[in-house]
Amino acid sequence: MTQTDGTFLVSREPVDNFEWDDLKGSTFLGQRAGGMPQMVGEFVLKQHGIDPHNDLELIQNIDFGNIPSAFASGTGDYVQLFEPQATQFEEEGIGYIIDSFGTQSGNIPYTVYMSKDSFISENEETIEKFTRALYRAQQWVQEQSADVVAEAISEFFDDTSLETIEQVVERYRDQGSYADTPLLQENAWYLLQEMMNEAGELPMEVQYSDLVNTEISTKIMEE
Repeated sequence: MTQTDGTFLVSREPVDNFEWDDLKGSTFLGQRAGGMPQMVGEFVLKQHGIDPHNDLELIQNIDFGNIPSAFASGTGDYVQLFEPQATQFEEEGIGYIIDSFGTQSGNIPYTVYMSKDSFISENEETIEKFTRALYRAQQWVQEQSADVVAEAISEFFDDTSLETIEQVVERYRDQGSYADTPLLQENAWYLLQEMMNEAGELPMEVQYSDLVNTEISTKIMEE
């Protein structure tokens, strides 16, 4: 469903000519330890030569739902935020989007659908119908204008203006966050495990062929 991390680096003050080294010595409001956003965040920081646990003050003890309000109330110099909160903060002058963790980290299977082998073998027709509907929706999102997509999903964001949702759709689509096929790519699978391993959250490597079923997705895409 999504093939990049969906968080953005937001600063409290406007930053001209941002460099990742600017984060050194700052207070960084991160995500929950062991969660996908935090693992991606730490991976990106390390890729830029920053030790997240020594080169900055990393705050990870705030509940996920309270991170935006904590930043808005004055905690942290930088924060890692999902949309639409990041864009809303820009609109309200609370913070400024200065980079994307999704573009910095590369493609990974961030949001996926899973099923037991037994269900797949016993309900192949159902799985095919579901995958076909998903693929059509993915194509539709890529083909339609951002305002049309925003209108279609607006009911899920009651507290967000249609204009903001449109900006978010465009931002995520431009950086390739929305997967355009239901096929999970092998290189993305191993990049995800590299991130998990870096974070100390991967007990053992799992082979792509052991957990990823590509037969149904490939069949649907070839129809």
